[in-house]
Amino acid sequence: MPELPEVETVRRGLTQLVGGATIDHVEVFYPKMVTPDAEVFTAELIGRKIEKIDRRGKYLLFRFSGQLTMVSHLRMEGKYDVQPEGSPVTKHTHVIFHLTDDRELRYTDTRKFGRMRLVPTGTEAEALPSLGKMGPEPTEATLTLDYMQRIFGKSHKIIKPFLLDQSRIAGLGNIYADEVLWLSKINPLTPVDTLTKDQLVTLRQAIIDEIQKAIAGHGTTVHSFSTAFGDAGHFQNDLHVYGHEGEPCERCGTEIVKIKVAQRGTHFCPHCQPLPPDAQGVLTDD
Repeated sequence: MPELPEVETVRRGLTQLVGGATIDHVEVFYPKMVTPDAEVFTAELIGRKIEKIDRRGKYLLFRFSGQLTMVSHLRMEGKYDVQPEGSPVTKHTHVIFHLTDDRELRYTDTRKFGRMRLVPTGTEAEALPSLGKMGPEPTEATLTLDYMQRIFGKSHKIIKPFLLDQSRIAGLGNIYADEVLWLSKINPLTPVDTLTKDQLVTLRQAIIDEIQKAIAGHGTTVHSFSTAFGDAGHFQNDLHVYGHEGEPCERCGTEIVKIKVAQRGTHFCPHCQPLPPDAQGVLTDD
């Protein structure tokens, strides 16, 4: 699933490609993908200008003229690209936004999990509760140490699923959770309320820095992610632990291990990320 750096990369690409473009008409080939129903969805967008494209966590927010927003989630395999009007359509193309400049903004999705929802601008959090409950973005300004001390101190949940909870911190997924834990030398099974202030300081900075580096690297392509320009990301070449099971840790040489935590494949170094003695036997989250 695309995480924050990948979605931000798509946002920036789409802003360059279709920012300021006007919708001529829309075709929906898989009605379950859009809300409201396809007939209303297509009618609402005719003649609207794409004024801006924002992002919140892993959601794209297309801001149309007339105070209308399309909330789009790529889920596992969703992709946007831009093609000349009339180009051949693939079997996985489910929505086409025909632009007035003889181009098409296309949404393709091999699994059909992606969703698009039209809402009046400013009501996104009401229409989608997950947006309203989302935690702060992982930036210096928004992810404060005070906030982290408060939320980490209130839970005995183990840290890997805690970081994946979008209501805690926005945008982190499986790849970057593994990476920031390795960078912080924190075991993925550590209960969050056992972390010291110094560990939280290190973890906070690792989260902020790693997300920014991944954005600069145009995201991580592990399976199928591509930018709005159709290019693969580059940051997979800079991953320290994710996908490196069986290989030596670049810090200490110990073999990287992969286990399942909260049903997610989880990579860590047993030497660099030891489980604290008081957390031994903690294998499930609350």
